[in-house]
Amino acid sequence: MTLSTAHLQPGLALLAGVLILIAPRLLNYIVALYLIVTGVAGLGLLRF
Repeated sequence: MTLSTAHLQPGLALLAGVLILIAPRLLNYIVALYLIVTGVAGLGLLRF
C-alpha cells in the first residue's frame, strides 16, 4: 500500500485538532507549518 497526501491529511488534521484543544497557543505554529508543507508539496519539491 502506498501512502499519499490523501491518506495523511485526515490523520494530520485530527492530530492538529487535538493539539489545538490541549494547547491553543500552538494554533499559529500548526497553521504555519501546515501552510508551508502544503505549499512545498504543491510546488512539487516534496513528494508524498
